[in-house]
Amino acid sequence: MSAAQARPGDYSQVPNPEHALKYAIHHIAGERVEIVEGVITPVSPSWAHESAVDLVREQIGPRLRELGLRAGSGNLDLPGTENFYVPDLAVVPAGLAKTEGALVPDQTLLVVEVTSPSDAETDRTAKRRRYSQYGAPVYLLVDRQERTCTLFSQPGQLGYTLVEGPHPFGVEVRLPEPLDVVLDTTEF
Repeated sequence: MSAAQARPGDYSQVPNPEHALKYAIHHIAGERVEIVEGVITPVSPSWAHESAVDLVREQIGPRLRELGLRAGSGNLDLPGTENFYVPDLAVVPAGLAKTEGALVPDQTLLVVEVTSPSDAETDRTAKRRRYSQYGAPVYLLVDRQERTCTLFSQPGQLGYTLVEGPHPFGVEVRLPEPLDVVLDTTEF
């Protein structure tokens, strides 16, 4: 008796589709990609997008050094889901920043996403919900299309329970402890 051959597009025989999907994105040569709700998406930010990320990084940098923290855009896995994110910026303890593999959102102190025209709704809804479910303590959404910043904290399974904003660009936004930094959003 021979084993039945799978038809193209039939993944019913894949032992663990989540692992297979995440394995596949790690082997796409030369591409930085993330998975959002099962959809593989290339990460290729514009200069304007990167400028906003850099402005956040500059402002929080001195405080991160004081606290022994690091900021970067390392991978965040959401085990048990078809999600694997590349945040625009995440703040983690220095020891975790040496990790070769992905971290999970509850290992961060802050996650920052800056919207682009192609993914603004993803950052506003899917990522906000998932970061909360996976325990990211603080999520800062810099919405370039709406020209606002919103700070989400106190995560839970149904979403963040504390929402500050949206604040129009130009209004200062205070990041909570332990960062306790006031962000100038004028140039975002």
